[in-house]
Amino acid sequence: MSMQIVEKSGEGLSRVYGVTVPASDLTEKLEARIAEITPTLNIKGFRPGKVPPAHVRRLYGKALMSEVVEQTLTETTQKVLTDNNLRPAGDPDLKPEGDMNQVIEGKADLAYEIAVDIMPEFQPVDPSSLKLERPVYEPTEAEVDEAVDELASQNKTYEPRTGKSVKAKDGDMVVIDFVGKLDGVAFEGGTAADAELVLGSGQFIPGFEEQLVGATPDSDVEVKVTFPAEYQAANLAGKDAVFDVKVKEVKAPVETKADDAFAERLGVENLEKLRELIKTNLEQQYAGASRFKLKRALLDQLDTSHEFPLPPKMVEAEFASIWSQVQQDKEQGSLPDDDAGKTDEQLQTEYRKIAERRVRLGLVLAEIGRANNVQVTDQELAEAMRREAMRYGPQAQQVFDLFRQNPNAQAQLRAPIFEDKVVDLIVEKAAVTDKKVSKEDLLKEDDLPEGYADAEAAEAKPKKKAAPKKKAAAKDEAASEE
Repeated sequence: MSMQIVEKSGEGLSRVYGVTVPASDLTEKLEARIAEITPTLNIKGFRPGKVPPAHVRRLYGKALMSEVVEQTLTETTQKVLTDNNLRPAGDPDLKPEGDMNQVIEGKADLAYEIAVDIMPEFQPVDPSSLKLERPVYEPTEAEVDEAVDELASQNKTYEPRTGKSVKAKDGDMVVIDFVGKLDGVAFEGGTAADAELVLGSGQFIPGFEEQLVGATPDSDVEVKVTFPAEYQAANLAGKDAVFDVKVKEVKAPVETKADDAFAERLGVENLEKLRELIKTNLEQQYAGASRFKLKRALLDQLDTSHEFPLPPKMVEAEFASIWSQVQQDKEQGSLPDDDAGKTDEQLQTEYRKIAERRVRLGLVLAEIGRANNVQVTDQELAEAMRREAMRYGPQAQQVFDLFRQNPNAQAQLRAPIFEDKVVDLIVEKAAVTDKKVSKEDLLKEDDLPEGYADAEAAEAKPKKKAAPKKKAAAKDEAASEE
């Protein structure tokens, strides 16, 4: 093949190559393609396999030549990367030069530019040379007691009121039927039977529950309310309505004792078993917070102990993803307080630092992972796809199938798993000392260093939902750890 490759520029980690493939080479490939498909064609007026090549070219020439050009671009780009021993950081950009229509008609050479960023060469820090402190906290018996009591108060039971006065009090549960009317006409969604309502719980619109205080069983109450101006159903917002309510039962809350019977009601053998479950749950929460802080400290150390040039396109893509999230937050008025007073220029400078930090950490983690042969198994990926799909409820199966067919979506799921496995590997090799801390200190949201956000592995496209709020990032990542 007589194609030409010229290196046009090579500054830092960016490379630009010019590639020219003569029209004669393309025509040759086209002839071969025509010869290949002719025997399979079934064209009216010709015996199978006997269609003249010139006729095939007239009918399908352009479409086949487009295929040839597409294939040539792929092959030549791969050849440039292989011949020059390049490890690309992301997909190369291809920019055609000249008139592509002329190329497809076989009248012009295929000339194009390949712009590619390459991976920086650097020696990652030896994990065993890192010293880390892990904050730890164990739940106390008093905390477990408190959690059990809280659970009991959330799971109150209600029993019919007896005695002289069976009037409904605040905190009682009433069982009611009701019909809601606007100007005497029942409206859609305003009718229910055997609804259970705890008075004072704020479950119904303002003013409704108060008017049932003092009601007795088997009584009828007319409840007059005004729907809030910002009510979700537009046809009701701000309107006055009347509800005809039939009170069927009045039930008083029964103090729930945290005992074996209560545990059984929750589907657990006994109180002791319930306490164990709650304790384990608390331990897991604290272990998650502890791991998060350890990971934070580790990423900080990795960040400060590496200095190397970053692939510009990678930084740009990461920054673009962060910046679109910042713009979105701005429009919704949900920028963190310390960002709200800053100019776009100040924010861009700060968030560009965050983008650089993420890319640097991603490359370091990827390199340490590569050196230690860290792999994400098919099973781990399938499990992550299943977990993510389950969040979509009834659409779970469709979402799972979409993941199966979409390599990019899989890469986004693979990245955090890869990152966590590399972090675990480093923690295993590093010198880690446990430090007992108070519960407050463990759960306290630290101020984040300038330019911190959850670093994602280099393999992945940045996750769209990772809003890089400097303060809130801690909370987001801690939540994802649990």
